[in-house]
Amino acid sequence: MAVMKNFMAWVDARLPVTQAFEKHMSKYYAPKNLNVLYLFGVLSLLVLVNQLLTGVWLTMSYNPSAEGAFASVEYIMRDVEYGWLIRYMHSTGASAFFVVVYLHMFRGLLYGSYQKPRELVWLFGMAIYLALMAEAFMGYLLPWGQMSYWGAQVIISLFSAIPVIGPDLAQWVRGDYLISGITLNRFFSLHVIALPLVLVALVVLHLLALHHVGSNNPKGVDIKKHKDENGIPLDGIPFHPFYTVHDIVGVAVFLFVFCGVIFFFPEMGGYFLEKPNFEAANALKTPAHIAPVWYFTPFYAILRAVTYPLFGLDAKFWGVVAMGGAIAILFVLPWLDRSPVKSMLYKGWMSKVALILFCISFVTLGVLGVLPSTEIRTKIAQIASLVYFLYFILMPFYTKWESTKPVPERV
Repeated sequence: MAVMKNFMAWVDARLPVTQAFEKHMSKYYAPKNLNVLYLFGVLSLLVLVNQLLTGVWLTMSYNPSAEGAFASVEYIMRDVEYGWLIRYMHSTGASAFFVVVYLHMFRGLLYGSYQKPRELVWLFGMAIYLALMAEAFMGYLLPWGQMSYWGAQVIISLFSAIPVIGPDLAQWVRGDYLISGITLNRFFSLHVIALPLVLVALVVLHLLALHHVGSNNPKGVDIKKHKDENGIPLDGIPFHPFYTVHDIVGVAVFLFVFCGVIFFFPEMGGYFLEKPNFEAANALKTPAHIAPVWYFTPFYAILRAVTYPLFGLDAKFWGVVAMGGAIAILFVLPWLDRSPVKSMLYKGWMSKVALILFCISFVTLGVLGVLPSTEIRTKIAQIASLVYFLYFILMPFYTKWESTKPVPERV
């Protein structure tokens, strides 16, 4: 024990490990009323670590070339010892990442975790979401299956809808006139080197910003207003050991579900791993229905919902604008909400109805994005897209006009 104490004293004199642990764990005071929805931030970190580790192991046996990519994935699945498990951990982890991130974002909407003074926490979180989407898109091409190839072909071709620079921009992204080995190689480089570094950096900034202003809570009460004589929040408890033990229970439950998916239905009926992706990419054979992975489908449905040209520009261009706008508008959310209270518990009925309609529209768009387009589905997608945007556009008005309940002083 004395040896360990002396060793830590030697380390702390050169690197403030104990000080950092106390600042961010044992002496970081979080509200004592955090509920199960606050687990998803920790689960996001867990899945990120899973993706990084399994990605490193997959890279050891993967061949980033048009000639060898598909065969190398088959080699990993069939011949590499436990390669099938590592590949399924990575592919299932990609979907799990978006599940926990979407629930994490929902919790932010529910309890107003984007409001002052947490605007920067939200902005870093949204930057993580954007980087995660780019990371997932780049990684989706790497198996070099039919859906990987044609999905990338469709998405990259959207750049060509931009007036004047569009065709050149699409060619620059591809690195070729068509999706080819050059595209695969550059996507591989971005997927395994550049974007993971960006993601890790943004996660660190997200956590530093969070720990600087403190965690929000279901009631939206600022626990820093009421402190004892030692400066400790009266309604706060140390993150370690209280929430570390609390989170370990949540992690255990998550791992049971995660392992259940990996071992029993890793393809999830074609939603996690699409059936056409078990065929090698073929530029001369188009799949019957091309659709992105489920976590992109809400925005893909918004893209397809725009069917009318405007101001001399075709519908494809405005579809790209709407799809980009659906993501971009999330970044300005902290300045759209004019409510004097944070939590949905104390907001008026208009905010509650708006959030319910927003969630319904988002799920509806996600379902429609998976299905082939028909006239009736396009109409439904247009209505759902309108509800999606109105949630944000009307937010400054209904959050300002509605009556709110008084927020308690203490948790």
